[in-house]
Amino acid sequence: MSKPLMKVVLPRLARPLYKHLERLQNGELDEAAFTAKIEAMLQRQHAWLSKRGISAAKAAVAIHAAVLVLSLPGLRAEAAEAGVPLEVFENRALREAAADVAQSYGMDERRAAEALARLVAKHGD
Repeated sequence: MSKPLMKVVLPRLARPLYKHLERLQNGELDEAAFTAKIEAMLQRQHAWLSKRGISAAKAAVAIHAAVLVLSLPGLRAEAAEAGVPLEVFENRALREAAADVAQSYGMDERRAAEALARLVAKHGD
């Protein structure tokens, strides 16, 4: 793949994610249906990257990082509503993503967290 991975993954996830989120907010989907659609979308993205020679762990890190980047507006809103710094919510989301990557792909959790943090810092606002 000649383009940087995040330049490929972000736009491929953004459109469907926002479409499903809009459907959730409009009442066309309930939480369970929304979660199922997002999970299926992420699995398709992972399979698509694998077919292009991207390792499972690297694809998982890129996909999780993209989801974190795309979730930043929601994290900001949650932080503002709770009256806590955004970093508290960002750190929690990053740690959860790192734990998932570590558990699912046998990657060291600290290494996964560092890779995710770098990508989110580079591609987030």
